[in-house]
Formats: sequence, C-alpha cells, structure tokens
Amino acid sequence: MSDRHAVALAVAAMAGAWWSAAVPLIPAIALVAVALAVRKPWLLVAAVLLMGSSLGARAWAGLYPLEPAAFEGEATLVSDPVPVGEGMRVFVRAEGRRYEAWAYGRAARDLGDRLAGDRISISGSVRPIQPLPDYQAARHVANRLNIDRVHHYRDGPFPFRMANWLRRTIARGAQTLDDDRLALFTGLSYGDDRHQSPVVSDDFRAAGLTHLLAVSGQNVAFVLILARPLIERFDYRGRWVLTLGAIGFFALVTRFEPSVLRASVMAAIAATATLLGREASSRRVLALAVALLVLVDPLLVHSVAFRLSVAASTGIILWAPRLAERLRGPRILADALAVTVSAQLAVAPLLIATFGGVPVASLPANLLAAPVAGPIMMWSLSAGLVAGLAGGPLAHAIHWPTDLGIGWIQAVAGWSASARLGELRTLHLIAVAIGAGGWWLARGRLLRAAAALGLTAALLVPAVALRIADPPFHTVLDSGVEVWRHDETVVVVLGPSRSTERLLEDLRRAGVGAVDLAVADRGTKSQRDQIRSLQERMHVGTVIAPPAHRIGGARTVRNGQQVLVGSLVVEVTSHDPRLAVAVTPLASQIVTGAV
Repeated sequence: MSDRHAVALAVAAMAGAWWSAAVPLIPAIALVAVALAVRKPWLLVAAVLLMGSSLGARAWAGLYPLEPAAFEGEATLVSDPVPVGEGMRVFVRAEGRRYEAWAYGRAARDLGDRLAGDRISISGSVRPIQPLPDYQAARHVANRLNIDRVHHYRDGPFPFRMANWLRRTIARGAQTLDDDRLALFTGLSYGDDRHQSPVVSDDFRAAGLTHLLAVSGQNVAFVLILARPLIERFDYRGRWVLTLGAIGFFALVTRFEPSVLRASVMAAIAATATLLGREASSRRVLALAVALLVLVDPLLVHSVAFRLSVAASTGIILWAPRLAERLRGPRILADALAVTVSAQLAVAPLLIATFGGVPVASLPANLLAAPVAGPIMMWSLSAGLVAGLAGGPLAHAIHWPTDLGIGWIQAVAGWSASARLGELRTLHLIAVAIGAGGWWLARGRLLRAAAALGLTAALLVPAVALRIADPPFHTVLDSGVEVWRHDETVVVVLGPSRSTERLLEDLRRAGVGAVDLAVADRGTKSQRDQIRSLQERMHVGTVIAPPAHRIGGARTVRNGQQVLVGSLVVEVTSHDPRLAVAVTPLASQIVTGAV
C-alpha cells in the first residue's frame, strides 16, 4: 500500500463515518477481508468506506434519549470534574451508557477531589439532551444526569490509581506557583486546564494558544525518551510491548483526549512498523492512525478537537519541511516558523467554519510562546515529579524556571489579547492564501518581496478595519449581552448567559476595550463573577445592579431614574423581575443623575 492509498483509506473511513448509512456490517467486513487477501488497495478503500458507514450508523443508534426518570446506583467517572459557575460537571458511565452529569451544593463539593476512573454511588435524576449537539455525540453522550447526592466513593482500577497519583504528585510539587500559573502548568504538563481563570482562558483563545494546553505528539515523544533507558534493556519484542505500554499509560494520564489519541496511535503504528522492519512515512502513519481511530470510534469525526489535530498534523507533515528550506536565517528559527505557519494555515478553514475567525495574533504569539512551552512540559514530567515527591524548598527551587517560563507564555497571551489585531475571516484567508502562494511561486528577490508585502497587508486588514469601523449604536451579542456605543462611551448590560468566558469573548470580538457603565440586571453570584473578570480584563466605570444584589461596589438606582454616562442617557425602566434599561444619546431631556 502506497502513501496515496493510505491517505485514501483515511478519507474513506472519515467519509463513511460521516455518512453513517445503515450498510450491513458483515458483508462490509467480508469485503475488507477479501481486499486484504487479494492485496487490492482500492478495493480495501471501498470496503473501509462501507464499513465506516455501517459502524457510524450503529454508533448513532446507541445514542437514543431516555425518558426522564430517577437514578440510583454506581457510576464511574470518565472525565475529571470541572467547576462551572456554582456547580460541577463531569462525564460518567453507568449501566452501559455515558451521561453528562451535573452537581450543585454538597454533591458538587463531594466531587471536587475526585478524578477519572473513580467510582461513586449516587442518587439523582436522568433526562435526555434535546437537541443533541455534535460535541456531545462525539463523547457518546445523549442524556443528562443530575446528581442530588453522593453517598460514597471508591478509587478506580490500578491503572487509573497510578495515573491519578502521577497527576496529583506533579501538581503538588508546583503549589508554589500562583493559581493562574498552576492551572497553566497542569495544562502544559498533562492537558488539565480545568482551573484556569476566565481571563487567562480568554487570553489564550485570543492568542490562538489553546492548543499548547492539549497534549500532542511532542509530549508522547518525550515520554518515550524518558522511558528509553528501561525499554532498551529488553529484546525487540519486549521493547515493542513496553513502548506500547508507555504510550497507553500516558494516554490514560492525559485522559484520552482526541489529540492524545491521534498522537498515541501514530506512535504505536510507528513502533510496530519498526518491529516489523517496515519503512513508514509520516503521512502514511498519520493516515493509518486516522483510519484506525475512526473505525474504532466513528463519532470522532464530529469532534472539533480531533479534526483540528488531524489538520494541524497534516499541514506540518506536508508543508513544514519544504517551507523551512525556503526560509532564510538560523535553522532553529526557520524550522519553528515553518511548523507554526503550516499548522496555522491547515487549521484556519476549520477554525473559521467552526468559530467564525482565526486570531491574527496567533502567528506571532505561537512563535513567541511555543518554544518555551515544550521545555516546560519536559521539565514537568521529569524534575516536576521529583518536586512533587520532595516538596518544600527543593520543589520551590525546581519550579523557579517553571515560574519564569509560564510567566512569559502568560504575558504573550495577554499581549496578544490586548493588541486588537482582529480575526481572519473567509475573504481575509483567501487573500492570505493568495499572498502566500505568490511568495511561494515567486522567483527573484523583488517579486518575493512584493508578495511578502501583499501578504503582510492582508494580515493587517482585520486590525485596521477594527480601528476605523464605526460600531453600531446598539448591538446584541451572541451571549445575549447588549452593548451601546456613542462617541467613545460604552454601556453594557449583562445577558442571561452565566459563562464568564463567553462574555469576555463576545466583548473582545466586538472590539470593546473599556466599559463606562455595566448593568448587572440580575445581581446574581454569576454576574458578580462576570463583573470581577471584566474589571480584571479592562477598565469598568460604574456598575448598576438591582436591590439585594451580590456585587460588591455596585450601585442601585430608583425605578424611573435617569443617569448620564458620557454622551449617553440611561434610564432604569423596571426592577421586576430584573433591571431593564433604556439607553439614548444625550439630547435636551432632563437628567436626574450622573455617573
């Protein structure tokens, strides 16, 4: 089988899983066996297409909604509990199916210290998730479990206990870091980004750096380097077994996230090819890994993280070596730039289709942050483990360089978020692709310089447009947040969404850099957290909230009172059941108050 056949095999598997027609499975398997027996690659491609479709249909058939009912019994955590607002979210497996579980109050506190693999005895209620979003389907989840009480819990099987011990030990050694840097450290080390603050999380999204907190092939390669002294003590079959064991254990530590699965299966295929004495190019290894993963779990094609991981790896494999050859300067810088540009170009269409845009800041941010992220990951899995075992002054000394490195990455993300470079949309991306293609095909310094100038101009268009555009007077953002802008005066009314991350992202993408008046229409704890994060991100003038609010420093305003905010007049028209306001430009009306 050539590389071309392997790529076709991966495409067929993904197309079949996406199609998910009810093709009979037994004939499809038989056709695969025949294709392997007669050694006909294109027949195998066709058979895998049918097999992927049949398996996809079966996977979807298993995602049927349950009738609302009470639940009592034992569940196994298949993810780590994540704090969300005032509650805790975790994915669990019980009675042969998976659920998205939510807990509040005491039940949430009881889940706080648990990790994946642990088993809990609970009582609660079950209801279906309707409509079912793709990201839930990709996790094989079609129903929600509301946990009312956690009766007791126990540790999971031995492999999970070992993985959880390793995670807790590495994290314990880094307790000298502040909360934000500790959360970034665990993300860089083994993909645990559950405890990031909303501001830091949004900074990383704005900088296009969130992939640094997802485990990749680099992490897997370093684990194999650490295990090499032990592995080399055995014969070639023993080495293969130990290599697969190390890969599987690290995948368990990092919770089998899509990017982990892709990197782990690629490493396993490469190790197997070495055992068999076969040469395997990177593109063939990637293609075979994708085909195998999709056949095992057809719903992976609906995972955005999986698609992005495959796209980034494809871009790096296809373009990075050739691009590095054309770049001048120190080889280490040329290689880093080639990898960054190749990965960003490959994932850009998916990011635009899924999230609406690609941050322009992602290219310089990745060039500045990625070279530091790799050493931090390596340090955490070696010296970081020693720090966790030793503790005390030694742990502090070990993580002194960790603190500096994470501080640098955090500063790069913060600068990128505040630089307001805008986002590439579809037309921008086409212009960038044309500029990049012109640079690639240009012969001679003058033509190449002209193409580079055009490419730079295309990258600067979003930032210029963001600064010269005249924003509308009134905007309702995706999260329900309302924004009024007039003569550089900004009034924001928080929406029904409890997500602070969504609030920060919406305001950032709308180009809001400061708020003169923020209205917390409900005055709840979640809105208090939103106001705090907003104040951490930007200047916030006055905050208005209803009576009996829970927001420190907020003012209450009488029903019917008007307040002057710069060039805007804000009138509170109702207190029941929440604040309602009317905002108009300053005119000749009488204003009863000012802020």
